[in-house]
Amino acid sequence: MNHTSTETDTLEQLLSRTAMHDRAAFAELYRQTSPHLFGLCVRMLRDRGEAEEVLQEAFIAIWRRADGYNPALASAGTWLTTLVRNRAIDRLRQRRTDTHADPLELERLPDEGRGPAAHAEASEDYRRLERCLGQLDPKHSRSVREAFFTGATYKELAMRCQVPLATMKSWIRRALLQLRTCLET
Repeated sequence: MNHTSTETDTLEQLLSRTAMHDRAAFAELYRQTSPHLFGLCVRMLRDRGEAEEVLQEAFIAIWRRADGYNPALASAGTWLTTLVRNRAIDRLRQRRTDTHADPLELERLPDEGRGPAAHAEASEDYRRLERCLGQLDPKHSRSVREAFFTGATYKELAMRCQVPLATMKSWIRRALLQLRTCLET
């Protein structure tokens, strides 16, 4: 999520108030963040109905766990995105019926209008991330995409790419370091 420092402060304040079970703050937090988070769920799950369920489950968890947010460890947007992403990965692992789907197919899904997913993709963060992923070795980029969008484990990725587990771990680690450097510039 691409937020200015004022917006980040607002999200942190909203999370703090949500931790005290302030319903109005929770409603505003939902209003401000749900379009981006829903877009993430749709991209990961490829099913709008399932994405809605995961987002609802995630916001229930946010309501219950807002007191666990620590601004010293991550921004509010990062904390929310991580929580939602983890819920989507859990759902992907539960269904496991499509474990060998090509995560790059997610890029080719038809856009059903200017919904939350389209707005998320249009963000500057998305463009920067895509540019940085494009600078990686194609094997490394694909592995990072599969790990993020399908929740594949190191072991699964190593088997798919027919490389030793240690090699896959090195690829992912190196790719994430390169992404961090690219995104910070």
